[in-house]
Amino acid sequence: MPVEAEEGAPAAALDELKAYLRMEGGAEDALLAGLLRGAAGLCEQFIGQWLIAREARQTVIADGTWRKLAAGPVTAILEVTEAGGGTLPVERYAIDIDARGDGWVKAATDAPVTVRYRAGMAADLNGVPEAIRQGIVRLAAEHHAARMGEAAVPPAAVSALWRPWRRMRLS
Repeated sequence: MPVEAEEGAPAAALDELKAYLRMEGGAEDALLAGLLRGAAGLCEQFIGQWLIAREARQTVIADGTWRKLAAGPVTAILEVTEAGGGTLPVERYAIDIDARGDGWVKAATDAPVTVRYRAGMAADLNGVPEAIRQGIVRLAAEHHAARMGEAAVPPAAVSALWRPWRRMRLS
């Protein structure tokens, strides 16, 4: 089932990208910030983890079996509510966050439950591993170059920087 995240896409330090591109001034700051948010979003899709910690809501089937939450790494499971919106009594559900940061919920009710939780690697982009940040900056720089008519080919170095953090989901 889909995960709803609160607004606010993660963005790398604008100064890092401007230094990488050897740019001064603020004429293209809005464009560069958008490119950084896009590159960070692509990074999250590639590695299968959220970079910046934020709140999520997810509806899960409550059939008494353990259900894995979609976003990760999970840092806190905040609330489990019934379909009607009322908080589910604690004795009617169980929660767990495993060593990999996967969140799990088990509930036995007549209807699906909604889980509110926080997930993400760090509070801000300065807290994520340097290789991930470097890959985001490089990808944003590639997108900037592509808008000027150059070939839009993501560098292999970006996936090499991100690959150690990649989580694959087998279904």
